[in-house]
Amino acid sequence: MKYHLITLGCQMNLSDSERVSAVLEQMGYERTEKEEEATLLGMLACSVRQKPIDKVYNKIAQWNKWKNKRNVITFISGCVLPADKEKFLKLFDLIFPMSELSQLPDMIRNYGVVNAASLQTPQPVMPQNEHIVDLWHIKPKYESTYEAFVPIQNGCDKFCAFCAVPYTRGREVSRPSEEIIKEIQHLVQQGYKSITLLGQNVNSYGLDKNGEEITFAELLKQIGQYGKLSGEEFWVYFTSPHPQDMTRDVIEVIAEYKCLAKQIHLPMQSGDEKVLIKMNRRHSMEKYRRIVNDIRELIPEATLFTDIIVGFTAEGEAEFQNTVAAMNEFKFNMAYIAMYSPRPGAASYRWQDEVSQEVKKDRYHRLSETMRTHTSEYNRQLVGKTFRVLVNGSDRKTGFSTGLTEGKLNVRLDRKAPELKGRIVDVKITSAADFSLSGELVLQEEKIES
Repeated sequence: MKYHLITLGCQMNLSDSERVSAVLEQMGYERTEKEEEATLLGMLACSVRQKPIDKVYNKIAQWNKWKNKRNVITFISGCVLPADKEKFLKLFDLIFPMSELSQLPDMIRNYGVVNAASLQTPQPVMPQNEHIVDLWHIKPKYESTYEAFVPIQNGCDKFCAFCAVPYTRGREVSRPSEEIIKEIQHLVQQGYKSITLLGQNVNSYGLDKNGEEITFAELLKQIGQYGKLSGEEFWVYFTSPHPQDMTRDVIEVIAEYKCLAKQIHLPMQSGDEKVLIKMNRRHSMEKYRRIVNDIRELIPEATLFTDIIVGFTAEGEAEFQNTVAAMNEFKFNMAYIAMYSPRPGAASYRWQDEVSQEVKKDRYHRLSETMRTHTSEYNRQLVGKTFRVLVNGSDRKTGFSTGLTEGKLNVRLDRKAPELKGRIVDVKITSAADFSLSGELVLQEEKIES
């Protein structure tokens, strides 16, 4: 028996997919990358944007055609809005929330019964998260031997106007800190070098426990203390935080401990005050600026990443220019820029989408060009310096090895070194491009081959 799993969307879905794989392989299924070989076909969906949902419809149409020739079972989970779920019920054999992953074996064995019982029209209510702990108790089948994702929190209470996550993931629930620390200790002991803490709003960690759980800063401190005692070299990242909950003590802890990576992803979404209010972001540009100033003061070597939406409802040229000004002020090392698209369930879905697609594309390209000027300038200042780099793959064109600095800057090495994949090595930067670096290994030949 073979299964094929397609994962769309964010790193949280990637982490969830590792637990799906673990459950299926415990049932005796073997994973295959060739979907035509599989008798069990599954997807982890992402309803946050329309493009991933379009991929779901295209793929299930193909899978359902195969049913005329052979027996296959299809399932879908992940982030699914009520409106999408109603349509998926008619297309997939099984649909379930990730909190019920432990029940998937019974669903598959009893296929037909569960599906019939699920054919009720879903109501547009928020999903419940009381069983999400059951998901965290499932040991994942890690896709990598050196990079891992560790969920620490699920759901979001912020209700940003453009976002559907509260309606796909539910309210915030924090994972017990003891479990998180144990998983990280296990990963480090197994030789993992890059560990990312995951949540829809990681820095609100523990707030849902009314004082019965430690704070995000305290969680990071415990991880940092373990890293210091272990003597191992590894980097711990986190995503995504919300500026409203980002406090100076979090930045102080990152500055104190070597294993806490000096890279911070801080979503801004817009540089205009009125647009931020319309988005219900609950943070001002003054608040955001204070956080960035704290980062620059306490961790001057840190790289800064962000998320930005262009073309949000009622964003005029003046509001967009404020975002450009913010880009020029903060000089992000990377900005994930998205053109606004209304999502069913989100508050802004009820509003008129006033910005044309042409204008959105224009602003996307203009802001991307502004970012390019800053990343290019920053990268060129790194030439001649030596950095620790985690080797993680190879360049598709040249075959030369590639990696990431602690600040998640892309580096192409000067040679093919597949034996170094998953190791952290010294690399001297020899040249820089707009969004990447090139460098030479600072290692003796015998060390490379050992």
